[in-house]
Amino acid sequence: MNMFRSAIILFFMAFTLSASFAQTEYKSKKEGWEVKMVKAVELSKKSGKPILANFTGTDWCGWCIKLDNTVFKKPEFKTWAKENVILLELDFPRRSKLPEEIAKQNGELQRAFNVRGFPTIWVFDASPDPDTNGFSIQALGQTGFAKNVGDFTSAVDQMIEKRGGK
Repeated sequence: MNMFRSAIILFFMAFTLSASFAQTEYKSKKEGWEVKMVKAVELSKKSGKPILANFTGTDWCGWCIKLDNTVFKKPEFKTWAKENVILLELDFPRRSKLPEEIAKQNGELQRAFNVRGFPTIWVFDASPDPDTNGFSIQALGQTGFAKNVGDFTSAVDQMIEKRGGK
């Protein structure tokens, strides 16, 4: 009888824990990075800044991890990013599972931008497209791995300059 009661208690504890995890909203492990395109577009429109989308494999891609360590985690990048772009992380992990909504969004954006390797960085402007329930995207440019913050931000600054009077 005690074993049966213990099993029921464990079941309810597991159910309660899984329900609380299911309600936890998925976020990037990197501070300041959005994971939802809708939110990034909203912030972009409010701020007038373009979106910098990082197509990455956070738990398996060596060059992605190196880019995080040599550029994205550096204080000078964080300062530059706050002033110049809206950060969007589009992750394709292998050891963990993304929420279905995020995985679908990331896959659709990977196809839309024709991303074939990681890391790939796209800088773009976007606005909601009511005709398609999607987004109208104006690409400003693309890049990949950079060995330091200066090289990375310089390349992205050149892309942003293409916006002209925006």
